[in-house]
Amino acid sequence: MTGEIRDIQKSYGKTTVLRGVTFSAERGEAVALVGANGSGKSTLLRVLAGVLSSQGGEFLWDGVDLLRSRPALGRTVAYVPQGTPLLEELSALDNLRLWYERDALAASLDGGMLRELGVQDFLKKPVSRLSGGMRKRLSIGCAISRDPQVLLLDEPTAALDLAARERLLDYFAAYCARGGTILLATHDLRELAFCARCCLLSGGVVSPYEYDGDARRLAQALERS
Repeated sequence: MTGEIRDIQKSYGKTTVLRGVTFSAERGEAVALVGANGSGKSTLLRVLAGVLSSQGGEFLWDGVDLLRSRPALGRTVAYVPQGTPLLEELSALDNLRLWYERDALAASLDGGMLRELGVQDFLKKPVSRLSGGMRKRLSIGCAISRDPQVLLLDEPTAALDLAARERLLDYFAAYCARGGTILLATHDLRELAFCARCCLLSGGVVSPYEYDGDARRLAQALERS
């Protein structure tokens, strides 16, 4: 076992969102997080990314609690939120230059993960003129600049067309094949089918959910949550 999330707790004032979230993730595995709107999926990812503080819990990776070691968290984890936090007035290439050293950027564009994402196809375009799929690929490209072992993804293919979704899923498969681990908050059935395991977040806690392709059963589970 490589990663363990233990007893994560988060409250906003008197409202408790996460009551003790606990689950694990293996190296090379994609784990889906499903739950009704407002169940706390985004909050959980933001806590694990270090964007939000928690009221308790651990995020262990190879025995190190990443929530108590900012340097280890920065080396290990990359977070891609639902939006695309890019500088609109800059080109795709200039956005990448903010994240990468010169040689590392050239190597990744030539035959690394940026090449697999296909960002070389639109390097000179300003972000303001990029499609939704291009923006998402560029956001992921920026996030993986430190070669992270864990990707936290919040509905990464939402509102993208079929071709863009398939390209991203191909990249996620390549990332996992290299030993990377993905934690993916999603409502998308294609993403659920891609993931090796599924966890249902309800009432502030996580329980295993076996997704068998039955969308109606999943919808009923979410209604009950």
